Amino acid sequence: MARSARNGRIVAEHEHRPVTIGPLQLPAFLDLPDHARGMVIFAHGSGSGRLSPRNSYVALALRNCGLATLLLDLLTPAEELDRANVFDIPLLASRLRMARDWTAQDPNLSRLPVGYFGASTGAGAALVASAGDDRISAIVSRGGRPDLAGEALQRVHAPTLLLVGGLDGAVIDLNRTAQRRISGTCELVIIESASHLFEESGTLDEVVDHASRWFLDHFATRQGAAP
Repeated sequence: MARSARNGRIVAEHEHRPVTIGPLQLPAFLDLPDHARGMVIFAHGSGSGRLSPRNSYVALALRNCGLATLLLDLLTPAEELDRANVFDIPLLASRLRMARDWTAQDPNLSRLPVGYFGASTGAGAALVASAGDDRISAIVSRGGRPDLAGEALQRVHAPTLLLVGGLDGAVIDLNRTAQRRISGTCELVIIESASHLFEESGTLDEVVDHASRWFLDHFATRQGAAP
């Protein structure tokens, strides 16, 4: 088992399990730790996918906290050729719902509470995908554009954590406005000295700390409420 270091944190690595999602056969990486306490589905930002280095790092750290992760490409190769598709929030949201349906059909995954982790435009897609879907237990947005979810924000009931860099001025304002519109529990955390991509030393580790707390707390609540 290899080990990876970034932003000062050392985390253990293991081999991904390549899978394909839904009728479109979207390529994905599934990682299922023993005795997983929940599943996090990742929604990447524009122009990114399952190989996103930042989301891969966050996913690796979440797995060290006992969470299963699913990193997938939300677009087919042909769709990626049209730049407009990477900003098509309803389209991206439909692919996240497809991934959620896929986990519900797998006997090894169906028992797990599920959350979304969205970055940039992917956060808007995650919020749209969760709107009115009571199967989603928690959402975390990293440097997200929740404003892109539009009117769907009023139908988001899953507990939502908005993480924004302190140097990301315009996006901070967009997140504050979205926080007021989200109908469910919503917390906004501003990570000082972080820019939009959280490239500064230690800032991505702060994302991991907040995200793991949020998912573990709300997954435990969901499991405790299950009959």
